[in-house]
Amino acid sequence: MATTGERFERAVQIMARLRAPGGCPWDREQTFDSIKPFTLEETYEVLEAIDNRDWDELEGELGDLLLQVLFYAEMSQEEGRFSIDEVLDRLSNKLVDRHPHVFGDVKAETAGDVLRNWEALKAEEKKKRLEKTHPSPKPGERVGHPAKDEPAKESVLAGVSSGVPALLEAFKLSSRAAHVGFEWPEIAGLFDKLQEETEELREQLQDYPAPGPRPPQRGVAGASGLHIAEDLRARLEDEVGDLFFVLVNIARYLSLDPESSLRKTNRKFRRRFQWMEAHMRERGKKLPEATLEEMESLWQESKQQERT
Repeated sequence: MATTGERFERAVQIMARLRAPGGCPWDREQTFDSIKPFTLEETYEVLEAIDNRDWDELEGELGDLLLQVLFYAEMSQEEGRFSIDEVLDRLSNKLVDRHPHVFGDVKAETAGDVLRNWEALKAEEKKKRLEKTHPSPKPGERVGHPAKDEPAKESVLAGVSSGVPALLEAFKLSSRAAHVGFEWPEIAGLFDKLQEETEELREQLQDYPAPGPRPPQRGVAGASGLHIAEDLRARLEDEVGDLFFVLVNIARYLSLDPESSLRKTNRKFRRRFQWMEAHMRERGKKLPEATLEEMESLWQESKQQERT
């Protein structure tokens, strides 16, 4: 029976063969940018399999996600940048260095201790990287003006990618800020902030053209029948974003993942809405033929069905 290492090496060799002359035309045409959408898609499919507790599906999806890593590493090796070996070495070294309570003499009795040590180690690593790329001037050496992006590189928020989903980015940004004490001392402050942001949105809505916001017309997504000024649209977008950010902080404060929380609500909505559709089909009708009162009654019935 093949070892784990032999299985991994086989996958690496298959990837190299696909990219080699005479390999797969599609694989050979791919670039870092063309593969990015697949990486995101595969990541979400892994999350969906976990949410569904579909372990057989998860096995396959994890393989698909690993394929993305092998793809990027192979392309990097072709360009003479790094290989899968460097990726593995860097991962192993990071795991050892970030867990001195396992591989060293540091004590960490709780998960909180581990997280504090982790953040401290990350901060030290970042400091060393900055010193390596921007060493301190020697005595008598003339110092030029710092680059404009230096403050950003030294920020505690450095390293939080703006390419991740917005909920995750907000979660990471607020978590980093909380680690240096920029945090509400109690959750009541967050609910006060939520109320404050809600009131600010209401204030902006006073400038909304009469008769005010209305639901989109049926069958026309986003068609409200009103054209609002770009300035007002920007202000509303800003206030709605503030509301999202506070809600993300509430989730973080409760040690909940906002992305997972919303995904569960999405699945719940999908399940209940599709129950309504099926119930209407049993009556020989389609859901759009129902009145709003009938839909509300069906919605409450779908909720009741889940409780029984």
